[in-house]
Amino acid sequence: MRKVVVIGQGYVGLPLSEALVEAGFKTVGLDLNRVVVDQLNSGNSHVDDISDHTISSMIAGGYLASCDDSVISDADVIVICVPTPLSAAGGPDLGAVEAAVKSVAENLRPGCLVVLESTTYPGTTENLVLPILEAYGHTLDTDFFLAFSPERIDPGNKTFGLKNTPKVVGGASNESTQRAVEFYSCIVDTVVQVKGTKEAETAKLLENTYRHINIALMNEMAKFCHELDIDLWEVIRAAKTKPFGFQAFYPGPGVGGHCIPIDPNYLSFEVERNLGYPFRFVELAQEINNSMPRYVVDRLSDALNSIGLPVKGTKVLLLGVTYKADISDQRESPAVHVDKLLRNKGADVIFHDPHVKSWVRDGLVSESESDLASAVAAAQAVVLLQNHSVYDVDAIAEASALFFDTRGVTAKNSIKL
Repeated sequence: MRKVVVIGQGYVGLPLSEALVEAGFKTVGLDLNRVVVDQLNSGNSHVDDISDHTISSMIAGGYLASCDDSVISDADVIVICVPTPLSAAGGPDLGAVEAAVKSVAENLRPGCLVVLESTTYPGTTENLVLPILEAYGHTLDTDFFLAFSPERIDPGNKTFGLKNTPKVVGGASNESTQRAVEFYSCIVDTVVQVKGTKEAETAKLLENTYRHINIALMNEMAKFCHELDIDLWEVIRAAKTKPFGFQAFYPGPGVGGHCIPIDPNYLSFEVERNLGYPFRFVELAQEINNSMPRYVVDRLSDALNSIGLPVKGTKVLLLGVTYKADISDQRESPAVHVDKLLRNKGADVIFHDPHVKSWVRDGLVSESESDLASAVAAAQAVVLLQNHSVYDVDAIAEASALFFDTRGVTAKNSIKL
């Protein structure tokens, strides 16, 4: 039985560990967070798509979580799934990747396959990971094999999971590519081999830049369609009946999650750094999408003003503060910005989210309203930010004094974005 160490046990690494256990690999999840490791070894999951029952089944299948990087020393395959956030200056922060690779280099077993899955800028695998491994005296295709395979985990997606989502793979050498293809073929239905690591890295960035730009297009259209008295939601409904040449994207209060607000910046960073000019589509999309929380607050202010209410002192109920429906993940959620802007204007902001008990942002901690009906009745304005499936949005809109629908899902009695 081959041993695989998955470095990072978050929303990417943990589902991968599950798939590996199911495929019969001896699997160790390496994570620096002692609390997470202890929780996992106790059978408790911290990831939406992985239940406690699944963790218990993984443990029964031999899974172990660990903080000790010595577990790398007898691994046949090492997969790096650590976070790659933006730095304070807006560029890539690859500190976690560098630390993980150094741990690998210090404990590497000859013949091991090393795969980076963390999203990053083109060239990272060969210009950052490879030199670190070589600096410790290891030789590519002799002591180790190296590849990049972008994660394609979509939290909350009930249709496409790790197994039935095609896996892109590109190696730092032909032999590395073949070994990575062989490895992933054990756990996914379709492996897509590409020319090299840079192509695999860029493919991931293209996927999310495509979404980023098209969402920005819809957000820009939402603004002028409102001014022109055009129902954009009806426009999109009509346009998507075309069976070719169009894919529906939708406006909203902003973009969230790790991918869309962050990943395109990696591509923009590399273009600017190497070529000396900006990736203008990405920068414009970022500007438009970042403007949406303020636009939501301005529209709400106008709506309150039309009925003779100021924002200051008005009780506003925010519905759904996660970045995506039906999950608890709050990374980069635009709700944080909407909340801050409203509070800065003096609004009395409360929230309800069935997936978030305590909401922590900007040093402020709030508890979700326990009784949704009472919260709706007490609020002078209700803003739907995330359309969780448990919400009967038409009934809530009917019961609200003023209902602002940023997701275009209500049939009546609401103001739509």
